[in-house]
Amino acid sequence: MGGRIEHAMWGRLFELSSMGSGPLQARIRQTVVTAILDGRLPAGIAVPSSRELAEELGVARNTVVLAYQHLVDDGFLISRERSGYFVRPDIAMPRAEIAPREHPSGRLAPAWAKRFMVRPSAQRNIVKPNDWQDYPYPFLYGQFDPTLFPTADWRECSRRALGTAELKGWGPDLIDGDDPLLIDQIRTRVLPRRGVWVTPAEVMVTIGAQQALFLLADLLVSRHTTVGIEDPGYPDARNIFAMKTSRIRAIPVDPRGAAIEGRLRGCDYVYLTPSCQCPTTATMSRERCEAVLAFAAAHDAVVLEDDYETDTNFAEQPTPALKSLDSHQRVIYVGSLSKILAPGLRLGYIIGPPELIREARALRRLMLRHPPANNQRTAALFLSLGHHEALARRLNNIHRDRSLVLKRALDRLLPGFTCAPGNGGSSYWIEGPTWLDTWALAKRAQQSGVLIEPGDVFFMGEDPPRNFMRLGFSSIPAERIEPGVAALAQLVTEMRPTVDLHAELAK
Repeated sequence: MGGRIEHAMWGRLFELSSMGSGPLQARIRQTVVTAILDGRLPAGIAVPSSRELAEELGVARNTVVLAYQHLVDDGFLISRERSGYFVRPDIAMPRAEIAPREHPSGRLAPAWAKRFMVRPSAQRNIVKPNDWQDYPYPFLYGQFDPTLFPTADWRECSRRALGTAELKGWGPDLIDGDDPLLIDQIRTRVLPRRGVWVTPAEVMVTIGAQQALFLLADLLVSRHTTVGIEDPGYPDARNIFAMKTSRIRAIPVDPRGAAIEGRLRGCDYVYLTPSCQCPTTATMSRERCEAVLAFAAAHDAVVLEDDYETDTNFAEQPTPALKSLDSHQRVIYVGSLSKILAPGLRLGYIIGPPELIREARALRRLMLRHPPANNQRTAALFLSLGHHEALARRLNNIHRDRSLVLKRALDRLLPGFTCAPGNGGSSYWIEGPTWLDTWALAKRAQQSGVLIEPGDVFFMGEDPPRNFMRLGFSSIPAERIEPGVAALAQLVTEMRPTVDLHAELAK
């Protein structure tokens, strides 16, 4: 007890370049804690003096002193007068005396493949690289530009949420409840912009719109249920409902949104993205919206409206939500706060009649009780202070500019491609020549630093078209859009069949 580690050893241990990022004091604390818990700093051993470590790291001595004091307060170090700092002798946590076992043999291990009731991994899903931020031209939908996130405003709300007064509100187990301040902000700040007015009993917070759809499928869909879904449409919604029923009916999409005429009969539920159709971005016409509601009332059907682009519509006069036209409680409305804030925050909500919300809360309680209440309170404060409104305006202006830059680049550099005019959202749905395989294009483009989304995953059927793609612009700066499209156009030229080139020359 009371020994010291050699100078060379602690020099390597505290090398700042290997200590991650963040404030120096926090990095020093993290390194010491990791070394103690991993057993590299034994119990009772002396750590370098504050002066020695400060000189070794090239930092102010006070930074090290404060780091050591935090470690003393947290019970990792002890301070002895005139002797320095030492690892606490009783720091080691007791562990069960069981030797690691060998991996079970194939003969004795369970045959897991035979036990699965469903195989979600076998479904067709949108695929995005985990390291997408390392690519110079990420034309991905649903990601965000970290340079645009209002870090200071979010930090302010986080600090307020961590105050003693706020802690009493979100710290206890809410059972199946939600933060009443967030419910109130969704009701009074978010939904009215879409023409929707509801009571607190009609709102439930979810971990993203994805969980909202899963809860609704669990509550409402059986193997005998028929669900109408847009084609092309949102793959995750299709996959969620497909796990509950095989009776999925495709509803084609045209420039006026889902082409419902004559295709809804027999549907118990209809899943729609009317304001900004996924993935085509088409807006459902008012006539079709009213026809959907008339069908639902006449045939005892229910519409699931996914308003996933709630606050990212930069049209001068955004269309009202389908829910705003509903006078018979025939529309269940699903929204998200994550598109404006950040996808990783996972905050969404369900709007429906109190009877439905009551059952959804009971079901959610069995899954996870409620979304993290500290995040709910932070988001509620963010909304109440006007930060969300300001961010939405800023992002919409930026998205409008990026949309125009991308459209001009597509028209000039990929003239054989067609894309629908965009009134909002953060992506373009693009149809290429019939010979184009966008999976092959995506693979080659990734090697050139360009990320795109092949479009076949949005279609139902065994043989979906492979000449569509989606290009998002929420995560790519405006100045990189044209160079990225230029790189993509070069690859398209290289892939173009010889016969197609001869046809163009003949024109």
